[in-house]
Amino acid sequence: MKLETNRLQLFEISWDDLEKIHELHSIPEVDEFNTLGIPENIEVTRKIISADIENQLKKTRSRFCWKVIIKENSAFAGLAGMTLSNDRFKMGEFYYKLFPKFWGNGYATEIARELIYFGFSEYKLHRIEAGVATKNLASIRVLEKAGMTKEGIRRKILPIRGEWIDNYHYSILDEEIK
Repeated sequence: MKLETNRLQLFEISWDDLEKIHELHSIPEVDEFNTLGIPENIEVTRKIISADIENQLKKTRSRFCWKVIIKENSAFAGLAGMTLSNDRFKMGEFYYKLFPKFWGNGYATEIARELIYFGFSEYKLHRIEAGVATKNLASIRVLEKAGMTKEGIRRKILPIRGEWIDNYHYSILDEEIK
């Protein structure tokens, strides 16, 4: 499944992307607010992405992981993903992760808006969610620019480098899309 915005193309990941994904996961600045942690080696990254690649073969999908490509120069800018509840609650949750050299260009907002559109149009979701560490000001701005509403705080829910940190919970409903 391919998604596209004005400046970006999102292609589902493949094993050919393993090295770039491992490189992205291994950058300390990218990992700052991520519960994943920096993988010890490429085999750890292989295990991390295997569920996303295997899920591509399922008739009923529950997860997606796309590589983000800049149209202008075909650069691998990062990853984006979505998990679906596949039940009567009709919910999805998304994330994005970009190489630092692509930060500050509006790409994350573009990705967030596209994933929201994808969830509502392709999967007829009722609700789409995203969580963000309370100190991750850049991602908070992204979610708000994408039209999401801060619902509250989930206290001490994110295990990051041996410390439990707080998370803001954001959502958008299908009826809020104009």
